[in-house]
Amino acid sequence: MAAITEANKAKAHELLAKLSLDEKIAMIHAAGLFRTEGVPRLGIPPMRMDDGPMGPRAELHNDNWMPLWNTRDYVTYLPSGSAIASTWNPTLARAAGDVLGEEARGRGKDVILGPSINIKRSPLCGRNFEYMSEDPFLTSSLGVEVIRGVQEHDVSACAKHFAANSQETDRLDVDETISERALREIYLPAFEAAVKTGNVLSIMGAYNLVNGTQCCESATLLDDILRDEWGFEGFVVSDWSAVKRTKESAEVGLDVEMSVTPNFDDYYFAKPLKAAVEAGEVSEADVDTKVLRVLAVMDALHMLPDEPADSTGSDVAAASDAAVVPAAPVRKAGSYATIAHTQTALDVAREAVVLLKNDSDALPLNEHALRRVLVVGANADRIHSNGGGSAVIKALHEVSPLLGLNGQLGGNAEIIHALGYDAKQVVQDASWQEESLTNSVGDASDDADRARTLRDEAVALAREFAASGDPVIFVGGLDHEQDLEGRDRDTMRLPYGQDELIEALLDAAPDTILVFVAGSPVEMPWADRAKTIVWSWYNGCEGGTALAEALLGRVNPSGHLPETFPIALADCPAHSIGTFGPGLHVEYTEDIYVGYRHYETKNVPVRFPFGHGLSYTTFEYSDLHVQRAQVDDGEKAQILVSFTVANVGQRAGQAVPQVYLGLEGTGEDRPAKELKGFAKVELAPGQSLEVTVPLDASQALRYWSNTAAAFALAPEAKVFVGESAHDIRLTGRVA
Repeated sequence: MAAITEANKAKAHELLAKLSLDEKIAMIHAAGLFRTEGVPRLGIPPMRMDDGPMGPRAELHNDNWMPLWNTRDYVTYLPSGSAIASTWNPTLARAAGDVLGEEARGRGKDVILGPSINIKRSPLCGRNFEYMSEDPFLTSSLGVEVIRGVQEHDVSACAKHFAANSQETDRLDVDETISERALREIYLPAFEAAVKTGNVLSIMGAYNLVNGTQCCESATLLDDILRDEWGFEGFVVSDWSAVKRTKESAEVGLDVEMSVTPNFDDYYFAKPLKAAVEAGEVSEADVDTKVLRVLAVMDALHMLPDEPADSTGSDVAAASDAAVVPAAPVRKAGSYATIAHTQTALDVAREAVVLLKNDSDALPLNEHALRRVLVVGANADRIHSNGGGSAVIKALHEVSPLLGLNGQLGGNAEIIHALGYDAKQVVQDASWQEESLTNSVGDASDDADRARTLRDEAVALAREFAASGDPVIFVGGLDHEQDLEGRDRDTMRLPYGQDELIEALLDAAPDTILVFVAGSPVEMPWADRAKTIVWSWYNGCEGGTALAEALLGRVNPSGHLPETFPIALADCPAHSIGTFGPGLHVEYTEDIYVGYRHYETKNVPVRFPFGHGLSYTTFEYSDLHVQRAQVDDGEKAQILVSFTVANVGQRAGQAVPQVYLGLEGTGEDRPAKELKGFAKVELAPGQSLEVTVPLDASQALRYWSNTAAAFALAPEAKVFVGESAHDIRLTGRVA
């Protein structure tokens, strides 16, 4: 895996000495919408970047947002960050990163702008589908593996958005007041893990302000924490148009400025920066530091020649045009849109499907007895790869739920589709990016007569199918009119009149199987009536195949929620305690009580808890043992949490035991439970397995002490082992 070495830094210093000020500045601002400028005479290429976390986006012209190619830039559409997190499987996260890195390299990219590792503070955030979890430990564990996979391919991952980019409303200007404790325990740990454990080579500075300072001007974030405390040696790139002032961003650890307009020479790090250096307002040493970081990353990615073009050490201004530019270095080639990558996307998608409810065991369907199936809902026949903002993908293919069911059942069952509700197929306009710096507005058009007609047609069919004993499957949820960059949702309610449709379907066919494709939780006022609920996320190019396999029992669902599904928006601490949305100032008053930390501590009922996920089999837990241990010659303290998991059902399945701690003896208020470890184990029917989850004591017991204004270790803790934050099977203590 690529990492910055002393040799990389030495090469960077050697080349820096040969660069003019103009050449240095050209390397640290955009010379295209997704590239910087190179220095051809020294063999330094441009740095080519690309969105995004679900695959490299379509190729664009250098200076406008219109598509450039026809067929040659189709790629594999990977499951979203939320889907990857739902697998609770680090091996699959690594595999997804491996595909992302290999496809980016195959497309000629040096930096892929992902993974997105911001914490999900509110269900309304438009980019939640890109993000992984409300929990920093789960985000760290899986985000690190994505980074490692990407960087196996001479491509830099770019962890984003640093930091606390938790809403899209007023995202360029919103000032977030966040306590030091909340920053340290909730919003920064995934980035710290990306640096210290993942060796990430680049990080993206966020749009927003934190405690009164723009993230891309923050010495606290970019210098004190990122560089000095964590030892980050890669480069920081601004989010596109996140730089607001030249001097303020030039004097902190921001290295490269990117934006959305084609006036590249007028960017803050272009002509204005050169003028500031020449006027003595900005030190050239600050520019040199930025260039050194960029060059070191380039060399780590095998982008720089083995020997500098001008080996004489003479002044670069006098360098001869006849100087021999060295050959390009040997570099991994990459590949994209391959069958192997499709298989990996399917592997991830299979473990991302979450069985939320199965009260009457309607699932799995008995495919051998199926003669007719009614599928209701617009999301059954929609694709989602071509929307959502900078996560947009030009997918080689995408299997919809309806296609997945048809493809799996073959000619032995008749599948009838009724639209049920009206939702257009989202197709992202090429002009979106340039308009993305202002709050976008959704399409509020609504045809009540058409909605009623579609609903009545679907309900009539459902009543007929129920009378004959044939299954009814509803496939609804959200799309990229709600889950997208540049806009937050106004409500957790389902759009397009789906709640009314679901209620009517349950009246007509009480056993209706409810399936949702979405990137964020929704309110479920009909949940107590529904017997079967399945959640599928934006699950990549084979999402429809994975869903069909889960419904038919060919795959036993093993996905678990990486976030809490509250009953109502008013229950969410970002809204009931803190503030969210418009107004240019947001208070994170809930502090560290984000997601399940709030619900479990305050005993707030939820629709589905963090970590929840059912299976077609049943797991039992027993024999908890907790002990402290020393490893690495006694230098590293561990807490070993051991227990037995037994599959007492009739099907093979995967259990996801989760280990939570409740820190005690701190003298300060603490959440009732915090995730500190997990495992994913496959068990045959009747099989038992002893599972040991090792916890690094220095991390598991760590908390930010308000009293000491520093990290401290709790002297003791409660231990909880279960299948969700609420479904606790075993309890013990660390003493």
